[in-house]
Amino acid sequence: MGDVLVQKYGGSSLLTLDQVLQAAECVARSHHSGKRMAVVVSARGDATDQLIRLAEEICGAGVATVRARREADQLMATGETAAAAQMALALGRLGVPSVSLTGGQCGITVAGRQGAGTITGIDTGRIYRHLDAGEVVVVAGFQGINDEGDVVTLGRGGSDTTAVALAAALRARHCAIFTDVGGVCTADPRLVRAAGVLPVVDTALMAEMAFAGAKVLHTRAAELAALRGVEIHLGSSRAQELGTVITDVGEEESIMMETDTTVMAVTHETDVAGVVVRPGKDRKDPTEKVLTVLAQRSIPVDQVTHCSTGCAGEPRLGFTTSREHAESFARAMSDGAPELSVTIQGDMAKVSLIGVGLLTRPGHMSRLISVLAAKGISVGRTSTSQSRLSVTVPGDRVVDAVEALHREFELTEVGTGQPSSLPV
Repeated sequence: MGDVLVQKYGGSSLLTLDQVLQAAECVARSHHSGKRMAVVVSARGDATDQLIRLAEEICGAGVATVRARREADQLMATGETAAAAQMALALGRLGVPSVSLTGGQCGITVAGRQGAGTITGIDTGRIYRHLDAGEVVVVAGFQGINDEGDVVTLGRGGSDTTAVALAAALRARHCAIFTDVGGVCTADPRLVRAAGVLPVVDTALMAEMAFAGAKVLHTRAAELAALRGVEIHLGSSRAQELGTVITDVGEEESIMMETDTTVMAVTHETDVAGVVVRPGKDRKDPTEKVLTVLAQRSIPVDQVTHCSTGCAGEPRLGFTTSREHAESFARAMSDGAPELSVTIQGDMAKVSLIGVGLLTRPGHMSRLISVLAAKGISVGRTSTSQSRLSVTVPGDRVVDAVEALHREFELTEVGTGQPSSLPV
């Protein structure tokens, strides 16, 4: 156990044939050095988006039905399956014995509805048989099978979750995730040129960053790493350099972090919708019905506001979520509780400060709102915790908001880590 190296290559790292071959060469070097390897791959480039569009063109609105979602998952999974086979072929070209496996073939079992499955277990028997035979195991990420043997996908970005779950099941020392950015940054480097790489990020804090919009790592992958104690090495697939180690930060390091700076990064999310639910003629509080639907559909929500009485004379419940989830929620409420009024507000984005001890420093929220006000950016919903301060802003001002907050909290000075060679 423990001597398996798990690597994951994202779709942007496999966009061209040259990139596939480059990734295969990296794997080959590690294999030739004597390491046993499991490699997880995403669908190449925008293959998943193309498959989604194809399903929608065929089904139209019918893709929302249970039967259509089942077939859509069958279709979605082919992107990763094809990428795994291509990686195995590239490794064979380099003289590296390898085998590509779908999620089901490598023993990944999944529960939940199609398109939003949750990994429940991994039977590693077949994987170990191939590893013991000296083969590199290339795993199609983003997928597994349910109790009926049907393919269930894990949702967008689910290949990260596959990689972390596989590392936990194989008891690997760490999981190396290769992406098109150099590591976890103080802001999205596509928006803020001055964004720097954070050399070390606490696993729990990474889960908060991912939920708040940091696209470098899938939310559930960060959560799983925190739960299972999996250390993640995140780096550039192009430069083959390690940018960030995501790990459980020791108590001494945590104290140093809090002393040096309380804000580490600013994140943003553009796929945001505000939802408000009001009662019908009976004027009963809608909370119980709303929470039941959210739980049944596994819809994550943020910035929850609840007024049971005295709110303009009526109880109501509000929250933010993704636009897709908001629409799914509205459909479910229309079918199951048509007496309730559901309003969806679009054209908004969410920006968040990520750090430590933020609740004990209320001045940070004051600075956040003041800086945005000075830029003429209105603030809508707010939420606070010890590790995150979030506000909603107009969708067309999100870039201005992120840049202003990055400057205000001097985050360029925080991300001073220098990349090093990846441990491959």
